[in-house]
Amino acid sequence: MTDLITITGIRAVGYHGVYDHERRDGQEFVADLVLELDLSRAADTDDVADTVHYGEVAERVAAILSGEPVNLLERLAARIADAVLTECPLVRAVTVTVHKPQAPIPVPFGDVSVAVRRERSRA
Repeated sequence: MTDLITITGIRAVGYHGVYDHERRDGQEFVADLVLELDLSRAADTDDVADTVHYGEVAERVAAILSGEPVNLLERLAARIADAVLTECPLVRAVTVTVHKPQAPIPVPFGDVSVAVRRERSRA
């Protein structure tokens, strides 16, 4: 059984990008996450210890968005996915979408995003 926890619209100012002005001035980044896990125990116990504390996950994601700069959204999304899998042992897989709504694109556009899906390795 796979259940989902979805967190959308996590926002933070970051300094990611390949251009000097992006690293200097910063811009808002937005992340959406879909966590795949079994929520049946949490549903039975009604105890937050049996699920993923999505508030803590959101705080961690915001810290990564505003943290050490990277050039590419691909790397930023992968960094977030790796952190979720490392820090949330109940999560079996995670899809992370990182949006860069103010990307330096010379034509009108609504949004640009990169999505990655990572699964916990079966050791």
